[in-house]
Amino acid sequence: MKHGVQRPARTRAYAFISMKKLIDGIENLTEKLPCPVVAIGNFDGVHLGHQAIFRKLVERAEKRNGTSVVFTFEPHPLRIIAPERAPQLLTPFKDKVNLIKKTGVDVIICANFTREFARVTAEDFVREMLHKNIGAKEVFIGSNYRFGKGRKGSPELLAKLGKKYGFRVSVMDEIELNGVVISSSRIRTLIAKGRVEEASSFLGRNYSVVGIVVEGAKRGKSLLNIPTANIAVFNDLLPKDGVYAVRVTAGKKVYGGAANIGHNPTFKDKSFSFEVHLLDFDGYLLGKNIRVSFIERIRDEIRFSSVEDLKAQLEKDINNIREILKAKT
Repeated sequence: MKHGVQRPARTRAYAFISMKKLIDGIENLTEKLPCPVVAIGNFDGVHLGHQAIFRKLVERAEKRNGTSVVFTFEPHPLRIIAPERAPQLLTPFKDKVNLIKKTGVDVIICANFTREFARVTAEDFVREMLHKNIGAKEVFIGSNYRFGKGRKGSPELLAKLGKKYGFRVSVMDEIELNGVVISSSRIRTLIAKGRVEEASSFLGRNYSVVGIVVEGAKRGKSLLNIPTANIAVFNDLLPKDGVYAVRVTAGKKVYGGAANIGHNPTFKDKSFSFEVHLLDFDGYLLGKNIRVSFIERIRDEIRFSSVEDLKAQLEKDINNIREILKAKT
């Protein structure tokens, strides 16, 4: 279920050349890249499996004295092809780009995925984009990657076309953690169930969401004496309703926090909200962007018989969260 998601508009495609020059659209990629070694995929979440591909990509490009290139798409192809089946995304586009940058990749190219793009056949995609536009010398993909109109392109077809157009294809095996295959879909399922610690182990970092602080019901301070920031998020996916120990990045500082996701069952309006109480914070956040990183799920939402009972429980939660965050520093 999507919880009051606000998504920033994106209608352009971008290529970041050497992370210095910004080019609008792959068709405008006029700079010749030295021996491009390319990884193709959506890479939502930039999880440990994706990171393994990028490490191999960078290593291979360095050995060939070439350029490591990540070729990805925005929006997610299913949002155009079959919106009803489109997944809720783990990472907003800006986050995805920043996470890929941290892996040491030289170039990120993002194609604007449109209905016209969806009609490009597998061979046309390889010939026009990988061969002519990028000049790929080697291509890395995951074992389940499909491409081209109707998803007709397979790893086997890509290898065949690679021989025709002069590039090598490397198919990366799935990465496992504790015997479990790491995938974006598995991580989404864990987050939807509130199992944020397991999801974070697959991501290689704490799962986080970014949002803007907006006007809320103002009950936190006036009724409970526990001020909260009400957040409209940019990510698609929030964890299951409940109370969480979190860390909050506001500006250049990081604070501990207690987050509540849900429908405020103690109050009659039962409207959805995502609220965070920042520990040891005294300031003004309305209108500012913050990042909330999920550390541990504390409990389900509970309907209390009185505001006093709710306040008492929240105070217990906050003390518990202080101990959890202290232990996980």
